Amino acid sequence: MDFISVFDVIGPNMIGPSSSHTAGASVIAYLAQKMISGPIVEAEFILYGSFAKTYRGHGTDRALLGGLMGFSTDDTRIRDSFELADERGLRYVFAVNTQEEEIHPNTVDIRMRNEQGQTMTVRGESLGGGKVRIVRINGVQVDFTGEYSAVIVIHMDKPGVAAHITKCLSDQNVNIAFMRLFRESKGQRAYTIVESDGRLPEEVAGRLREHPSVEDVMIVQSEN
Repeated sequence: MDFISVFDVIGPNMIGPSSSHTAGASVIAYLAQKMISGPIVEAEFILYGSFAKTYRGHGTDRALLGGLMGFSTDDTRIRDSFELADERGLRYVFAVNTQEEEIHPNTVDIRMRNEQGQTMTVRGESLGGGKVRIVRINGVQVDFTGEYSAVIVIHMDKPGVAAHITKCLSDQNVNIAFMRLFRESKGQRAYTIVESDGRLPEEVAGRLREHPSVEDVMIVQSEN
């Protein structure tokens, strides 16, 4: 009988033993790395709940690191995530938080820094079956799943920005499935997330940045 590693393929689209702890973790990190431009040079993964208790045994650490390097859930390179990250010069650390209990059991905060010094923190929850939800970006509560292509617009909460966003998308024939605005507080920084059931044109990011209240634009294309 041949020995089968926990990092062998189980099912058609997953490396690792658990859809929640490996596939879901990989998807969270994969989405996170799409939200920051350029190569990531530093990453800190803060694990909560069952992630914190079993991340080594279930390969959550390898999956997170692989996702952050752009590997999909069925990419066999996930097995070698540590070595590949070292080769790329990606510095990483895993930490556990056992203090917060009022939190989804499969939760991770990913703090990233790119070559330009830009930093970003993304919190994701693994819901089971490879499904995930992004619930915070830089401390602001958000809600999107990555099942649709999404454009994330970081802007000041001022009149006219939402109209600018919808016009830019309409001009590019983007069909809006969902549109939500999340903000720190009235008049402060806000995140508008627009999800589309079609692939988003990359050039729309430049149009969106033309508004003076827009700080940054991120496009996260769905792989579905």
